[in-house]
Amino acid sequence: MRIVSGTHKSKRITAPKNLPVRPTTDMAKESLFNILNNNYYFDEIRVLDLFSGTGNISYEFASRGTEQILSVDQNFHCIRFIQQTAKELGFDTISTIKADVFEFLEKHSQEHDIIFADAPYELEGLDKIVETIFAKNILSKDGVLILEHAKEQDFSELPFFANKRRYGNVNFSFFEHPQTDE
Repeated sequence: MRIVSGTHKSKRITAPKNLPVRPTTDMAKESLFNILNNNYYFDEIRVLDLFSGTGNISYEFASRGTEQILSVDQNFHCIRFIQQTAKELGFDTISTIKADVFEFLEKHSQEHDIIFADAPYELEGLDKIVETIFAKNILSKDGVLILEHAKEQDFSELPFFANKRRYGNVNFSFFEHPQTDE
């Protein structure tokens, strides 16, 4: 995997083979960040990276200047890899928490502008993640929740669904608060 843009553009990161991960492909990640780049100033947002795995998405945000990134994963080895890699790259803006994402969200109350969730594709209950994030107001009013998932999964009937994008085998469903006229 590589960092697509920012201060560490083209930097390759090699994760240990024993990590239970499926990193977001570079093509899908580049397309996703092109969308986000049109809607956010990366140096002004707070990011929550759920099921962070190798930290692939967190490094991309850090390379683009995001100063508040929280990476959550339940695997100790993943968290340790993120901590080591962030230190090597000088990304002191990435914080990590080793926790089950479902339990973490039940206790978490800090608001974030972008929440990215890349759960294992076979994991049940992803709709609960969406429900909890909106019920607890963890997503800022102008923020976006991005759920990476398998093509067989369809979240378009869930509340707050905005749209879906597909890049090869990678699918992103976007969730947002309804826009209000002010």
